[in-house]
Amino acid sequence: MSFFDKVVAAVTPPESAEDRATARRNAEAAAGPGDWLDMILGHHRQIAQAFGAAETAQGEAARTEAIKTLAALLTGHAMAEEAAIYPQLSHDHKTQMSMAYEEQQGAKVELALLADLDPLSQDWADKLGHIKGAVQHHVYLEESSRFMNLRQELPEGKQAVMTQRYREEIKRYGSGLQT
Repeated sequence: MSFFDKVVAAVTPPESAEDRATARRNAEAAAGPGDWLDMILGHHRQIAQAFGAAETAQGEAARTEAIKTLAALLTGHAMAEEAAIYPQLSHDHKTQMSMAYEEQQGAKVELALLADLDPLSQDWADKLGHIKGAVQHHVYLEESSRFMNLRQELPEGKQAVMTQRYREEIKRYGSGLQT
């Protein structure tokens, strides 16, 4: 188990499934139909489903394909958030912005390391579980505070620009993500 895996196992996710569900409900209530937050929440659901598919995949080929799908979704989603949403955190929430970038970079690295493991090994299953926990924690922070701050603080004109920019970034990077 890598140092990253040990840290993730020790500290994430500190929130409960109930906390995550409450944050999701609150974020859904704050989202407008088809806006940047609504699209992101849809992508968070797709990513959670992809984790489920990877966890239940049977056999080497199925697990390898499930991880490729998960990696494409996570990477496309991360690229779009990093280009269109996170810069808005830089105004009043620099620490949150820095942490968000760092968390997503860590997930990308860990997914690459996962691809090097035997898909039928316990190490593979353990690493997938650690990545899932880290992503769930990241999503919780976005849905409970980071994105709620943006939703409450930014004027509607800026929200509309973010929606358009996020949609453009998903078209550019979001292999498999729905807009």
